[in-house]
This record gives sequence, C-alpha cells and structure tokens, in this order.
Amino acid sequence: MKKQEKSKKNNKKKKFKKTKLGKLLFLFSNDKNNYSFSEVFGITIISLILGAFTCLSVLTIIFGGTNYFKLSKELGKFYDAYVTLSDNYYGSVDKNNLIDAAIYGMADSVGDVYTNYSDVEDTTKFDQLVTGTYEGIGCTIAKSEDKIIVVDVYDNTPAQKSGLKRNDIIAKVDDIDASTSTSIAISNYIKYEAKGKINMVIIRDKEEITITLERAEVEIPAIGSQIYEKNGKKIGYISISIFSSVSSKQFENKLKELNKQNIDGLVLDVRGNSGGYLSSVTEISSLLLPKGKIIYQVEKDNKTKITKDTTKEHVKYPIAILVNGGSASASEILAGVIKESYEGYVVGTKTYGKGTVQQVKKLSDGSMIKYTIENWLTPLGNWIDKEGITPTHIEELSEEYYKKLTVETDNQLQKALELVSN
Repeated sequence: MKKQEKSKKNNKKKKFKKTKLGKLLFLFSNDKNNYSFSEVFGITIISLILGAFTCLSVLTIIFGGTNYFKLSKELGKFYDAYVTLSDNYYGSVDKNNLIDAAIYGMADSVGDVYTNYSDVEDTTKFDQLVTGTYEGIGCTIAKSEDKIIVVDVYDNTPAQKSGLKRNDIIAKVDDIDASTSTSIAISNYIKYEAKGKINMVIIRDKEEITITLERAEVEIPAIGSQIYEKNGKKIGYISISIFSSVSSKQFENKLKELNKQNIDGLVLDVRGNSGGYLSSVTEISSLLLPKGKIIYQVEKDNKTKITKDTTKEHVKYPIAILVNGGSASASEILAGVIKESYEGYVVGTKTYGKGTVQQVKKLSDGSMIKYTIENWLTPLGNWIDKEGITPTHIEELSEEYYKKLTVETDNQLQKALELVSN
C-alpha cells in the first residue's frame, strides 16, 4: 500500500515537472531530492513577493516616491499602540475614534494653527462653505423666541420658486413640529435627511399656508452690491462674504451691473471675511487691475514666484476697500492689491495677519487634512503674517453704529465713500 502511494506521488511529480511552471521550479532546486514540491512552490511565491516589494521600494526611492521599508518601520510603533489599546483595554474602545485622535494629534504636533484635521462632518461643512454650493432649498432661517423665521430667500432657488418669503414663520416641516425644534435641526433635516419632496407649513399674516419644495443644488450668495450717492457722484459698493469657488463669477456679474450704471468710484467691503480660495481672489483682482500688475507673491524654499494680472479687463475709477480684524487671508490679499498695486484706499482697522497658504488632502473616508505649503507676500513683497495690513485711513467704528446699524451710522463706509467721491 505504501509503495502504491509513493508511486502515485512520484507520477504526479513527473507530470508536474513536464509543465512550464514545474520546469521553472525544478531549476530553482539545487538538490531535487531534499525539497518537496510544496516547499519549493511556497519558497518561490514568497521570493517573488519579496522581490516585487524590494523593486517597488528601490524604484520609489530613485524617483522620489515613498520608501515603504522606512514607512513600514515608522508606522510599526503606531500600529503596536493601536492594537494594544483596541484589543486589550478593559473597556469599550471606538477604533474610528482612535484613528481620528491620532490624526488630530499628528496635525497638532506640527505646531501650525492652520495645519489641522477635520472629520467627515466638519469636512462636509467646509466643502459647502468654500465651494459655495449645497443641496437644499435656498433660504436662511433663525430661531427667535419660540418661532423659526425665514431670514433670507436666495434667488432662483426652490424656496423662491415655491413662494417662500422673508419673515415667514415655519410651523412644520414634514412631521417635525418647528416650535419644539431648533433652526439647526430643521436645516439639517432639509439638507441631509428629507426624502423626496418636502411639505412645509408656514404662517404668514396669521394665515397657515402649505407649500411643497424639492431639494436642488443651491448656490450660496457671497456677493452683495449697492449704489450710493456721494458728493453728486454714483459710487458702487460690493460686499464679499467669502472667496468661494463661485464668488469671482458673482463678483463679475455685480461689477458689470454697476459699470452699466456708469459709477464714478467703487467701495469693496471684506470686513469679517476670513478668506477662501486663492484662485477666487486672483480672478477678482484681475477684473480690477491693469494687465501686468502684481496680485501677490508666494515664497517657498527660499524661492519667490510672482503672480501678475494677465487679463485685459480693468477699471479706472477710485477704489477703497473696507477691512477690520476679521479680514484675513484672501481678504488681505485683495487689500494688498488695492493698497499697493491699484494705489487705492484701505479704510478701517488693521487686518488679521494670515500670511500663509494652505492645501487640502481628502482622506479615503471623506475626512481631510489641511496643511500649510507656502507663504504669500503682498505685491511689494511684504509678509503680513501676525502683523496684518495697516489701513491707509484708520477708522474705528463709532458707538452710534453699534447702537443703530445703518448706512448713515457706518462711519467706515462713509469715510470710504467720501474718499472715492472726491
């Protein structure tokens, strides 16, 4: 019986040796009587894997990529800590929280306030803010006492098309009683939870009205405009709340509307604007500056790169820009443009002082890391980080403005209007 089994094994080996793979494996064995087929096969597969891994590591080192041998060694400590806590801690451990906390810690350890980690929820909010679009109905709501009131309705949105108006009181959204809910909860329900059409009961002039809405992509208004009369001249006014991906197009449309009315000057307002996309402020600056004028400079690894206006579009009237301590980043770039390249007026108080540029890396689960990549400088090469931009005309807001928020009591705006109308 044993001889028959041995004979069968030998026959299988002979048949396998006749195949291409068998001949190849046979060549790798120095002593064909000391290694079994399974041993030779296993050793060969392992060798191929190690060889491929080695080649990959060598190639990535040569071409400036990631050294996976080194990376594996560096992450070993992290992996050991993760496994120890997740497998051995006596209480319950949320593994996702462990990973999030580790990434938070990594970003924080860099020591740069602008380098940070955002989880999926915060990343979604960030994306909506800087892209300037979101899935919703297109209105702003707020809670006043026990009532949720419509504060604003955006143009060309489901809210406007349905007939929703400012000061409408929202009584019910589908099965949610608005009087016992919060404006944030209602907003989140409309944006993320509602399925299909949304039924809303509103109260207008003590009358209950039922409207039906369907979510759509909504563009968030980032630009506002107005025309003021000052010293017998028409002065255009444009406010910029954020430099989102849609801000430059909105700005261009508003500027065209103002220019059609033959304005004699322009006031830009970036008070409280914390920044946004570098590309957005570049495009807005290009609409104002003559071709060839410097918009900003960037500095990295002791090298400086200058960005100039390359477009034909520009304006010729006086410009003033309103700023304060909340004007940061892209707002400061625009203030620098008006002050140093356009030789216009900067009115208000010293700006925030953020002179660095960040980039975003989206992670596999939808979270992100935002990290600093370079410094930016004003057209004349000034780095304003932690210093801010000093206005050409320093003007503190008056106490009257805080008591009564009107155009007449806004002394910063009045000063800017005065400057560009003379």
